[in-house]
Amino acid sequence: MKLPIVQSYLFFNGRCEEALEFYKAAIGAKVGMLMRFSESPEQPPPGMVPPGHENKVMHASFHVGETMLMASDGCGENHPFQGFSLSLGVATAEEADKYFNALAEGGKVEMPLEKTFWSPRYGMLTDKFGMGWMISVVQECG
Repeated sequence: MKLPIVQSYLFFNGRCEEALEFYKAAIGAKVGMLMRFSESPEQPPPGMVPPGHENKVMHASFHVGETMLMASDGCGENHPFQGFSLSLGVATAEEADKYFNALAEGGKVEMPLEKTFWSPRYGMLTDKFGMGWMISVVQECG
């Protein structure tokens, strides 16, 4: 790995484990590491972790294909997902349909999957956790 790198770190406001299970089922995500606040080798400063949050996810990493994402429940603060979307590039229209429909379950379709000038299949949605997604069939350049 060559540094520096930029990676997405997603905060799920107490629903991280549910989100990870959803992404495993919807798009084949693979969780590489998960640590709960109660498992931390160092105790957080007093008052940082709200009561009842001990078994929430302090840090997790997961892969979707070659991409690693990181996630947490946070410490009770609300971090709405604004100003960005995750883009999922796939090889076929069938994959686009499969992942789009799975991610849209319980969410909101912003733009149905359709042909565009840059992709034979492209669509946008917000999943049930408020995460924006852009799904597209990637065409080879050249």
